Amino acid sequence: MRKHRINRSRRAFLRCAAGGLGAASAGMGLGIGFEARAEAGGFPNAPIRMIIPYPPGGAGDIVGRLLGVKMGSILNQSVVIDNRGGGAQVIATELTAHAPPDGYTVFLASTTHSINPALRKLPYDTFKDFTPITLTASSPLVFVAHPSLGVSTIQQLVAKAKAEPGKINYGSSGPGTGGHLSVELLKSMAGIDMMHIPYKGAAPALTDLLAGRVQIVCTSPLPAMPHVTEGRLRALALTSLKRSALWPDLPTVAESGYPTYQSTLWYALLGPAHLAPDVVTTLHDSAVRALRSPDVLEQLRKQGVEVIGDTPAELDAFLHEEVDRWTRLIKTAHITATE
Repeated sequence: MRKHRINRSRRAFLRCAAGGLGAASAGMGLGIGFEARAEAGGFPNAPIRMIIPYPPGGAGDIVGRLLGVKMGSILNQSVVIDNRGGGAQVIATELTAHAPPDGYTVFLASTTHSINPALRKLPYDTFKDFTPITLTASSPLVFVAHPSLGVSTIQQLVAKAKAEPGKINYGSSGPGTGGHLSVELLKSMAGIDMMHIPYKGAAPALTDLLAGRVQIVCTSPLPAMPHVTEGRLRALALTSLKRSALWPDLPTVAESGYPTYQSTLWYALLGPAHLAPDVVTTLHDSAVRALRSPDVLEQLRKQGVEVIGDTPAELDAFLHEEVDRWTRLIKTAHITATE
């Protein structure tokens, strides 16, 4: 399995963006003003709805709002955020699939979009019912442990799990979520057994970890790291292939003995199927310009998020890789959406 594009350096991203990503038709590249197109009756000449499959305030909502505000200023049209959380993101995804293919509805998909096909009967086709626009950003998760477990590294966690199979409890924000499958991926690679305790969200899982009712959680670093700083939790490793600039002293699972291990939370911009090529180009170019703007880059960096900005074709290939990868793990580990 080749390494995913989400680890491409920022230099490569900027070089691609500056080169005019996408199959731009004549007159539709970054060199032609969005304002001129709108005045000529082109796309967009009305507000755009961005559906976000999370309630307000979370990491995905923050990414979407930053992107939407900047895209709106570039396009001279409002990008209206429509938060549609719940249903393992199926509610928001189905809304997008059934929206008119005119470019006025886009969807901020996440890692769950590539996990759902192997876990649930979906009211849409993960590939045929959507138009890829760009992979916007990614962020790592972090393995954190309660101090009472007595481990400070992934190696120590694996050794303890092998010595006490099935006795370590780990919490997640629910079956089939990124945190759940990140632990299952480690279990599969290390040949260990730990007991899964699902919760209805990351916050209650972290609360029970702090109380010692579970011993391990793999979650976003942003809510977890303050507790590490205070000594209430121990950070073991990040799930990205490379270390984070925000937490340079924290190793990755990959460098802890599992070099092919990678599990990141990513966000991608999709539209309904059959978007016109010039509409895709306009959405893609405005998103890339938004992502590479200094203020958005800095705000996302503070959130521990790495900016990407791939082409539609690269996003399509990435989504196929992700679906294949998680499907193999789900089948091998016999994971279900109700466990």
